[in-house]
Amino acid sequence: MTVRAESAVAQPFRMFWVRVSRVRRLSPSFVRLTFTGPDLGAMADNGYDQRIKLILPLPGRGLDPLPSGDDWYATWRRLPDALRNPVRTYTIRRVRPLDREVDVDMVLHGVDGNGPCGPAARFASKARPGDEAVLLGPDAGYRGRHGGLEFRPNSSSSPLLLAGDETAVPAVANIVRALPPDAVGHVLLEVPHPDDRFDLAAPAGVHVSWAARGRATHGSHLLTMVHTTALPGSENASGAAAAPTARAAARSAQFDSQADEAAGAERGDGTEDGDVLWDVPVGPPRSDPSHDRYSEPDVPPYAWVAGEASTVRAIRRHLVNDLGWDRRTVAFMGYWRLGRAEC
Repeated sequence: MTVRAESAVAQPFRMFWVRVSRVRRLSPSFVRLTFTGPDLGAMADNGYDQRIKLILPLPGRGLDPLPSGDDWYATWRRLPDALRNPVRTYTIRRVRPLDREVDVDMVLHGVDGNGPCGPAARFASKARPGDEAVLLGPDAGYRGRHGGLEFRPNSSSSPLLLAGDETAVPAVANIVRALPPDAVGHVLLEVPHPDDRFDLAAPAGVHVSWAARGRATHGSHLLTMVHTTALPGSENASGAAAAPTARAAARSAQFDSQADEAAGAERGDGTEDGDVLWDVPVGPPRSDPSHDRYSEPDVPPYAWVAGEASTVRAIRRHLVNDLGWDRRTVAFMGYWRLGRAEC
């Protein structure tokens, strides 16, 4: 494996040239690829929902067309499609610097006549030890903020909601593993198959619920779980569902538009994922009695919601408009859009 020279100046993210060392099928919809590389000992282990980019080989060309250096992305964008290595976003599942290994859990998305859809799912389904790839990940030698971490509760004691589809499962699993023992809240996950469920080692105060989608509409089970779970502000939690104020509804509509325009702005890794719905609030919410239905000394709840974009948007609207959550306590990330499969 040829490892190309990197910039002499440490950057938040850098390329790691790797090979597949192990392949483990976790469930009908998930496979775990373990990558190894000579300099993976220098990848930062930030935990939680740390994003990386997986850069895939091209059929017949491998990784030869991939540019390197600080301006690699601009050069990559100028390449013709036939010479542009596919780039996809994933969450680090585990970093083992001493072993120079990184685990990445991947979803085997839908199936067409030739197998799983999309270059990443096809790569994962056929991966064998020795297959080459590149990970664009956080450099441990960089002393500033790497970026690519979106789980930022407003308080360590905030009641939590973690909700997502199968694409969010690896990130949620990492977040739950890092929660303090006294954390409280709900984890709501929708997956394609009943056997995709596994035991999340959550704190006693964090309740985990799974739903297997089967042939149902994508996101329908997740939305049902969010609407029927006893969340702060809901009828189940308080005895009376609070109606959204006109100001709250106006803010929500405006924020939807702003979030679409700002898609991909808070990445931190120098790349874009296209037209996705994405907003991560920074800083504590301000008090606004017309909008916030919780009150001091209560700690505002915090939501981390990720998955298919239209489902993510519907969940955020429910939390903000129906339950009165401050929008600055809701992190929502549209990892992908229904109807944009790459079969």
